[in-house]
Amino acid sequence: MTEHSTYRRAAQYLRDAAEPLTRTRHRGKRAKPRRPRLRRPDYPRSGRTGWRRWIPSWRQLVLSFLTAVVSLTVVVGVAYSRTEIPEDLNSFATQQDNVYYWSDGSRMARTGWVSRQEMPLEKIPEHVRWAVLAAENADFYSDPGVSVGGITRGLLRTVGEGDTQGGSTITQQYVKNVYLTQDQSFSRKFTEMLLAIKLDRHLSKDQILEDYLNTSWFGRGTYGLQRASQAYYGKEVTQLNASEGAFLAALLKGASLYDPAVRPANRERAVERWSWTLDRMVEIGKLSREERARYTTFPEPRKPTRPNSAGGQDGYLVELAETYAKRAGHITEEQFALGGYQIYTTFDKRRMTALTKAVGDSRATLDPKDRDADRYARFGAASVAPDGRILAVHGGPDHKKQAFNESNTATVPAGTAFTPFVYAAALEHGVQRERNGPRVPVTPSTVYDGDDGVTLRTPEGPYWDRGGKMVKGHNLDGRSHGRISLRQAMADSADAPFLQLGMDVGLDRVRGTAQSAGLLPASFGPPVPDFALGNSTPSAIRMAAAYSTFAARGTHTEPYSVQRITRNGAPVPLTAPRSKRAVSPAVAARVTEALGPGGRGEYAGKSGGTKDDTARWYVGYGGGESTAVVVYRMDLAKSLAPLPLEGLGGESSAGPDQPAEIFDQYTDAVSRSKGATETQKGKSR
Repeated sequence: MTEHSTYRRAAQYLRDAAEPLTRTRHRGKRAKPRRPRLRRPDYPRSGRTGWRRWIPSWRQLVLSFLTAVVSLTVVVGVAYSRTEIPEDLNSFATQQDNVYYWSDGSRMARTGWVSRQEMPLEKIPEHVRWAVLAAENADFYSDPGVSVGGITRGLLRTVGEGDTQGGSTITQQYVKNVYLTQDQSFSRKFTEMLLAIKLDRHLSKDQILEDYLNTSWFGRGTYGLQRASQAYYGKEVTQLNASEGAFLAALLKGASLYDPAVRPANRERAVERWSWTLDRMVEIGKLSREERARYTTFPEPRKPTRPNSAGGQDGYLVELAETYAKRAGHITEEQFALGGYQIYTTFDKRRMTALTKAVGDSRATLDPKDRDADRYARFGAASVAPDGRILAVHGGPDHKKQAFNESNTATVPAGTAFTPFVYAAALEHGVQRERNGPRVPVTPSTVYDGDDGVTLRTPEGPYWDRGGKMVKGHNLDGRSHGRISLRQAMADSADAPFLQLGMDVGLDRVRGTAQSAGLLPASFGPPVPDFALGNSTPSAIRMAAAYSTFAARGTHTEPYSVQRITRNGAPVPLTAPRSKRAVSPAVAARVTEALGPGGRGEYAGKSGGTKDDTARWYVGYGGGESTAVVVYRMDLAKSLAPLPLEGLGGESSAGPDQPAEIFDQYTDAVSRSKGATETQKGKSR
């Protein structure tokens, strides 16, 4: 035994002997507990060799599974609590188109980035709703918003390829349509699931279904069942039967795969899906076997049609109607941009066709390529009913090519077409020829000097302009008419008498009468003698409306282009157009007598022109409408100032024949159309 070993044994003996003393000394004092040591998982497993070391025990498997479940539950719970339903929907989910209708109720045009119109669920037939549910999500009313099996299939498709909607509930599809993007990532699918569950708890099933049916894509540029019904079957969704609904439901799987118009092979798929959907409706008890037996023929959708857009003349009409709708309906720009409005206009399709042809035929006589005088020719024309309805407007060659509305410009002078308002003011207010003297009544027989170059007079003597020149009255035809009655002067277009008459009545009263008849204050020219000969610049629409005051026995109604508006079927209140007395019925009758039918049948009217030949007019009324036609030239790229018309069409005279010819052709076509309609009505009786 070594010395070192002996030493160790002695030390151990001493420690053992001292242990009882130590316990006695510390008796009554609580010993500090020892901290337990954490056991390291026995993995890789000890006592095993080779690959068996890496096989976990059943306890390890159970523990790992429970840990994963708890962790996943915590993660999902936290994510769910932090997930909020977005307040802002995708733009395509909220935006709708606005639809414009002719006065007879037929569709004229639609505007907007998307073709979508919302429809309340209660207006969608139940058999159409269940066709969609049978095809997409039969247990929609009982599921929690998601399908576990569907989610699994959807996740598998995320890494592969396949139908992107087949694994989703309707709630999930709706969430994807209106809140999320269309990408197929795991994070998007996870967010979709959380939102679907939360949405299912916050909204009723009916509300979710209604929103889904109004936002889903059906192809042919349409969103929602209402637009799809019109695009594929030319009818309202309320008119669909179960068979047609079954086909539309198939489109939710992908219009590019099931619309027969896209490719011939789609028809076979569509028929198969249509038949399956109807059978599925029977299976879930939403279609009787007897009714199913009636649907043996595939409901062929109609061929795609060109969407109504705001091109051609329709564009000008839409622009007028939109402006009026916003003003009268108190609709903001933001509200109108969201769409959903059905705008029923006053525009008459038959009259629009006639007016477009009349102007088109006249425009065709010009040769702007080879004749400089024919360049920049503009044709404004409008027809207005005595009650203010705008019936027809010719705005230009094509709204998509030229947005400028040639009938609504306010820079072209009215010229001598303004003189009926001078005549009406004189008949209404009389004249005052002496300073502070009494006003003297005027009648159609009152005589004035109709000679060309007659001196314009005031109570103090001749009228001098600011340049020191004596102002003289001239007739556009250059003729002297001698002493002539006002009624005859109007009939013969002798202009000089009305220059003097305007001064005698008072330009302020002439202005007041013209404004009461419907001309806008902003269009009035300066209060100089030429005011009586039309230095004001009203549009063709306003001139037609103002002349209609005489047709309405002196009552003026503000022109309007919209009869009523609805938004998704609900009426939108409109401010009614104002009507007021402009002149007495007797004065209106005398003006009409002076403008008498002449050679234009039942129509009373007046031609007009300007001294510098920058505008030619014809305005007339009869047959339940007032029509104004104006021809002028304007280089829109440079200025809105009218250019001289001399040489237009190859002629050198300043006569107003072209507007009158357009007026005649238009009114003749309307009369013939009325006659044909009456004949047809007689036969139908």
